Amino acid sequence: MTTMDAAAAVAECYARFAADEAPGRSRLYAGWASGVAGDRLVAGILARIPATHRQPPLVFAVTRLLGAPEAGYPAWAAWLADNADAVVREASRRSLQTNEPRRCAALLPALSGVTGPIALLELGASAGLCLYPDRYSYRYRGGPDLDPAAGPSAVVLTCDLTGEPPLRLPEVVWRAGVDLAPLDASDASDRRFLTTLVWPGEDGRAERIEAALDIAAADPPLMIRGDASDPAVLRDAAGRAPARSTLVVTTPGVLPHIPRAGRERLIATLRDLDAVWITIDPPALHDAWDPRVDVASWGGFVLGRDGIPLAAVDPLGASVEWRAGVLPRQR
Repeated sequence: MTTMDAAAAVAECYARFAADEAPGRSRLYAGWASGVAGDRLVAGILARIPATHRQPPLVFAVTRLLGAPEAGYPAWAAWLADNADAVVREASRRSLQTNEPRRCAALLPALSGVTGPIALLELGASAGLCLYPDRYSYRYRGGPDLDPAAGPSAVVLTCDLTGEPPLRLPEVVWRAGVDLAPLDASDASDRRFLTTLVWPGEDGRAERIEAALDIAAADPPLMIRGDASDPAVLRDAAGRAPARSTLVVTTPGVLPHIPRAGRERLIATLRDLDAVWITIDPPALHDAWDPRVDVASWGGFVLGRDGIPLAAVDPLGASVEWRAGVLPRQR
C-alpha cells in the first residue's frame, strides 16, 4: 500500500468512527475523528502507525497519555504535528486493552448457570479486571441487587436487564488471564494507560476502573504472557487450574481482535478442553453459535455459553436482554 493509499484508509476509518461510534459517547473524540478524516497532513502522520495499532480510540488515548490538550481539533492537530514521532512510536507499541469491569454484569447470567467452585481463565485479560465477578456489587435495573458475602463492593456495576436470567455470584477459587502484553494492576504506568483508554465524556468509568484495579492489585491473578490462539499456550494455561473445580474460559470482546485463522483455531481448542466457554461476540463474527443466530433480528452482541446464545448484551455490560428459551445444560 502506498503512503497515499494508507492516508486515504486512515481518513475513511476515522470518518466512519466519527459517524458511527463516537456520537453519544464522546463529543471530543467525534470532533477529533471528523477532523482527521478531512486533514490530509494528519492522516498522513497516522498512516505511519501500523494498521493494527491506529484505531481511533487507541491513537487518541496515546496522544492524551503523551500530553495532548483535550481541546478542539485545531489545537489537538497542532500538538500532533509537533509530536508526530513520539505518537507514532508509542502507538506502534500499544494495543487496545480496554478492561471494563462492567462486562461482568453481562457475563454473570452465563456464569450463574455453572456449578462451582470455578477456576476462571480469561483470554485477552489486559489487567484481569473481569476476573473478579465475585468481588463486585451488581445493580440490575429490572432485576435484583447483588453484593458479595462480605458486603457491598467498592465497585458497583449497574446494568439494564430484560427477562429473568439466573443471577448469583459465583464461587471463584482460582483466577488467571492470558494476554499478549499483560498489564499490572499495581503498576502506576499501566493504571494510567487503562484509565486513559476511557473516552472523554464517559462519566464514572475511570473511577470504576480505578476501584477495580485496587481489588485486582490486592489479590493479583495469575497473568500469563502469550498468544491464546496458540493451542499450546491455551492448553498450558488451562492445565494450571486446580483439581476439583470447574474450569470456565471467558473471551469477552477479544475474538474480534484476533485474525480469522487464529480465531477459528482458538474456538476449536476451546471445544476440545474440559471447560465451559463463555463469550461476548458480535453475532456474525463466527459460526460457533448453536442454534445459529439471526443477525438481522439480534440486537447488540451475543452472550453465549458453550456456543449456545443466551442473551443480547451491550459489549461493555450496560445492558442484558435475556433470550434463552431453554437453559443449556449446567456444568
